[in-house]
Amino acid sequence: MTFTTRGPVSETSTKPYRILAQKYRPTSFNEVIGQEILVKTVCNAIESNRLPNAWILTGIRGIGKTSIARIIARSLNCIGLDGKGTATPTPCRSCDNCIAISEDRHVDVIEMDAASRTGVADIREIIESVKYLPTSARYKVYIIDEVHMLSTAAFNALLKTLEEPPSHVKFVFATTEIRKLPVTVLSRCQRFDLRRVSIQTLMDHLSEIAAKETFNISPEALQIIATSADGSIRDGLSLLDQAMSNDSEEVTDKKIKNMLGLADKNENLTLFKSLMEGKTPAALEKIKNQYELGLEPSVIVQELLEITHWVTRLKITPEIVEDLNISEQDKQLGEILSKKLSIPILTRVWQILLKGLNDIRISNNSLHATEMLIIRLSYASDLPPPSDLIKKLRKEEDSNFSQSSNIDNSKKIDDTIVKDIENSEISNLNKIEKNKFISPSSKAFDLNEKADNSIPKTFLELIDLSRKKKEPRLNHWLIHDVHLVHFEIGHLEIRLRKNSNENFVGVLNKLLNEWTKIRWMITISNEDGSPTLAQQNDAKNETIYASASQEPLVKTILDTFPNSKISNIENKSFKSQTSGENK
Repeated sequence: MTFTTRGPVSETSTKPYRILAQKYRPTSFNEVIGQEILVKTVCNAIESNRLPNAWILTGIRGIGKTSIARIIARSLNCIGLDGKGTATPTPCRSCDNCIAISEDRHVDVIEMDAASRTGVADIREIIESVKYLPTSARYKVYIIDEVHMLSTAAFNALLKTLEEPPSHVKFVFATTEIRKLPVTVLSRCQRFDLRRVSIQTLMDHLSEIAAKETFNISPEALQIIATSADGSIRDGLSLLDQAMSNDSEEVTDKKIKNMLGLADKNENLTLFKSLMEGKTPAALEKIKNQYELGLEPSVIVQELLEITHWVTRLKITPEIVEDLNISEQDKQLGEILSKKLSIPILTRVWQILLKGLNDIRISNNSLHATEMLIIRLSYASDLPPPSDLIKKLRKEEDSNFSQSSNIDNSKKIDDTIVKDIENSEISNLNKIEKNKFISPSSKAFDLNEKADNSIPKTFLELIDLSRKKKEPRLNHWLIHDVHLVHFEIGHLEIRLRKNSNENFVGVLNKLLNEWTKIRWMITISNEDGSPTLAQQNDAKNETIYASASQEPLVKTILDTFPNSKISNIENKSFKSQTSGENK
């Protein structure tokens, strides 16, 4: 029998792999990222020897609560290389105490998981042990993780010891559910709320670790990982670990999206735009394509929710677009959407998506539920607000507008105003007719409808159409109550005069859809817009009267009769249909 003698196995081949979250766990306050306030406060307390009886650290998962608790224990018990050191915010990490604490084997630093040891009996062990002096350390440090899991009896048993512990005992609590802790416990602790790490800070941290690991990853891929981590350092490191195992070559953003099952940002924006335009078939096709690529419908809806929130923020605070790490193409599309969509429409979309997300989660067929959500959303995007519908039902207002006697009296005046405006040059209206938000080459909201004589191409044509359709009340509203902000086929953006009829938008939208056979989106804007046509006509008449009053003969008459006033102008050069009163 022959035996083969093998050489000694190298240390690197037997050394177990350490995940990045453990390998790069901070061991001193200098290595803690994103928690500057906590680090400064705790370091100052240690340097000045103003130590509280207990610290409580709260924050989301993977933010560094347990790591900071261990650093506090190490700082309190560091003795330096010469064994004569005192408590310091910069532990040496080389003395016996520092090494033992980092290896989780120090007898005077006790870590307890409250999730598995929740009873009063476990707390009694702590109460009994605090009486004894530490074996080799300066302080006995009790680190209780997930402290909110302790029972009420356990909290009550701990209160007295927590309020007046021996001078050699310190407590460090960590929790993700600070609201579940009794107020009596919180009042006995010095509380620190750990913040989520910003995307840029986490990207820089992950980039440094990737460089140390000689791993090639694009900045775009790091951004996706940092965003998906949602402020958690551990989550970010876990995703980076997964990416390193997934591909040994350079990792791009596309590979990370495939790994995480994420859709392209631009694809989702295009889907959102199709929904807001009412292009239901195109939206359904995009949903089907993403589903076939392996994306979960609930993830798609969640990203639509994020887009809705982002577009709403853009509408209220447009400057935030510069703070977002997205492509210029997506920025431009987002700005167009924010200017096209009103706040009521966006809030309604948000509510429908939230409701639909719950329906998808409880549905047996998530794709079918998503498709029904898309259909409902595309048809509900341009409906009037529910409050308007409720008010309309309560008032039970007759839909036949021709019954109002006041409208018959004003019809002649309104027709005169429209005719007068059409025959005059209104420079500010011509400016409004141009889209000040979208360049002429932009086709983001091109309705691609065939030319139709019944489709108004200007606001004046819309008013004329309402007159031809014998809708005097609507015609009156358009002339007297509407400040035009923007007009294009399929979209009307206006500001209404105060005390305008609350049913106006719903009635106009319904009649326009019936008359033109295309869908119209009517949005209420906060911008001033142009004056109403009635105001423009009044301003023009005032100019005419002012010019007439300067005529020598007219001026002489007005001076002779101080209380007189021009009531009407019959001369063709100053013709006007508006009459006044003689005084």
